Amino acid sequence: QVQLVESGGGLVQPGGSLRLSCVASGSIFNIDRMVWYRQAPGKEREFVAGWSGGNTYYADSVKGRFTVSRDVAKKTVYLQMNSLKPEDTAVYYCNAEISDRLGLRNDYWGQGTQVTVSS
Repeated sequence: QVQLVESGGGLVQPGGSLRLSCVASGSIFNIDRMVWYRQAPGKEREFVAGWSGGNTYYADSVKGRFTVSRDVAKKTVYLQMNSLKPEDTAVYYCNAEISDRLGLRNDYWGQGTQVTVSS
């Protein structure tokens, strides 16, 4: 079994910063992709940022403000969020594609962490 656990969410004022973490644990041979999504109330879940194949990717709405990084040894991906805006308010989810020792790939989701940007 594989688990993804996010942390780091909270309440922050506009212009502030937060760093989210997502830790993968369990039967992991290789992590092929780790991606952050978010879902605001009444809206569909949307891509935020992630890494895959050694590259990082960002939604246009967060470019220049958010930075994704990873610690391979800790099986962790981070999302550094700066210059936060009220429209960044959402539940942030971690998604990962993980291979087991048989080479089988599966898609996993974390439980989400709330980010609220408000004065």
